[in-house]
Amino acid sequence: MELKFVIPNMAKSLGNLEFGGPAEVKRGDTRRNGTQTKVLYRRYKLFSDVQRADDIEVIVKATRDEPKFEYMQEIKLTNPRITATGYAINGRGYTDYILSADGIAKA
Repeated sequence: MELKFVIPNMAKSLGNLEFGGPAEVKRGDTRRNGTQTKVLYRRYKLFSDVQRADDIEVIVKATRDEPKFEYMQEIKLTNPRITATGYAINGRGYTDYILSADGIAKA
């Protein structure tokens, strides 16, 4: 059986989320089409009252209008899911947990 993603219990896993601002664009977030660049995904930094010590970054499929939020404004995610990717550096194993959602809106 293949594990594609995990649907988190938002109240227990992440608690209340607040908007922290846009995150750095990474490889695969955009696609070049001739002379134009199309945005496929947007990344946002979030703050959590449960995961205080960790940075939370969510990946949301890009829409025509980028959502506008105030700094530290409470938000909610539509259909959140977590995927894990593993890699090794000098024989040590590391895991990145990637939070993605179908949408982001004001709470």
